Amino acid sequence: MHTSSRTLTCSGLVVAALAMSACSSGTAEAEPASDRSSTAASSATASSASPSASDGTNRRQEVASLTPRVVLTYDGGLMTVDAGSGEVVGTTEHEGFLRLNNAGDGRHVLVSDSDVFRLFDTGLIDQTHGDHSHYYEQAPALTDTALDAPEAAHVVVHEGKTALFADGGGDIQILDSTALSDGVVEADEVEKHATEAAHHGVAVPLSDGNLLLTQGTEEARDTVQVVTPEGEVVAETTDCPGVHGEAAAAPTEQGDVISLGCENGPVVYRDGAFHKVAVPEYYQRSGNQFGSHDSPIVLADYKTDPDAEQERPTRIGLIDTRTDTIRTVDLGSAYWFRSLARGPEDEALVLTYDGQLNILDAGTGEVLHEVDVVQAWEEPEEWQQPGPAVKVAGDRAYVTDAAAQKLHVVDIAAGTVVDSFDLPEIPNEIAVVDGSPESPSGDEGHDHGDHDHKDDDH
Repeated sequence: MHTSSRTLTCSGLVVAALAMSACSSGTAEAEPASDRSSTAASSATASSASPSASDGTNRRQEVASLTPRVVLTYDGGLMTVDAGSGEVVGTTEHEGFLRLNNAGDGRHVLVSDSDVFRLFDTGLIDQTHGDHSHYYEQAPALTDTALDAPEAAHVVVHEGKTALFADGGGDIQILDSTALSDGVVEADEVEKHATEAAHHGVAVPLSDGNLLLTQGTEEARDTVQVVTPEGEVVAETTDCPGVHGEAAAAPTEQGDVISLGCENGPVVYRDGAFHKVAVPEYYQRSGNQFGSHDSPIVLADYKTDPDAEQERPTRIGLIDTRTDTIRTVDLGSAYWFRSLARGPEDEALVLTYDGQLNILDAGTGEVLHEVDVVQAWEEPEEWQQPGPAVKVAGDRAYVTDAAAQKLHVVDIAAGTVVDSFDLPEIPNEIAVVDGSPESPSGDEGHDHGDHDHKDDDH
């Protein structure tokens, strides 16, 4: 590790089906949009180390404090790792390609599994009683709770709400993040909306009760709206071609601030209106964005080649949501959609092809640390294949190392690797929970990969 600095350049409602479905053998097949009301079911066999949450055998144990747990997917299932010891505390067999998102309550993870969002219990329990808490641990398990969602896609946690978006129908489901805490979701706990047509989109529940959502079709999308609970459009922009990627920044006195990626520069929702961020390129895509409730700066990727099959940028963007401007920093080495994260002091984290975790001051763009974490690597041709990934919980960054089959732990403030753990399987997707809600009163950013056919394709 060493420190250095780098040069800077300046809607009608559609009811989505809700299923409390027990898992069966077989993997859910993608259904046509016209038949998307049926319940999807797929295999989910819990190992002896992590019994089903509904079988009554999963005993909890009180502990003095909670140690973060890291959930990783691999070819054939999920494994849960104790972030302190590196011990695999449970494995769950499950076929198919699985994607992970924190559910928002600090305990559960939502698993995107074809046409359902499945609820995974990490086994970390924080029970608050007035002015104090009791902490418990139990074996992790895939619960029997599943939310139907044709082409289950994006999960956004913001202001104590969790929003689920289904690309196959344009359906949106919103619930209080705390509703997930008991592992069971009742039908009356889910607020259901829909966009005008199926598309690869996203929704963000705002603190004033309104909903920010994208509109589009499978062929094109360029519209972002803010709608009231009654469906009235109160803000709109149509100047966001290829809209993809969102993140919340520090709010203003007037409310939420949300940045979104477009193919002609980002757009920022602030003070009840949309504001375009000027960029020098005619094509500029920031489809992966990471924000912080305490910072006006949003970290984003920075792509400028509309013809690239797999663009490998070396610059990142730092979007100032106060001034609708973007600063670029050239890191000298490429990265991919799983490389980006935010630190506890609003640092910007980027894992580059040279194997270094770059830790930047998001406000100035200065590189504070370059931490040698993994061996030099390149993005796989298929985005679903394993590659390095970064997630943050507390003051630690957790970096998967698919090539070496390891999990590395980095002290963000110090810029040092403090642990490296061997894994029994090759890791792919990653989520980290520590018992604390991810966004009780503010968004810590939502990450997801680039889904456009020009680049990362998911």
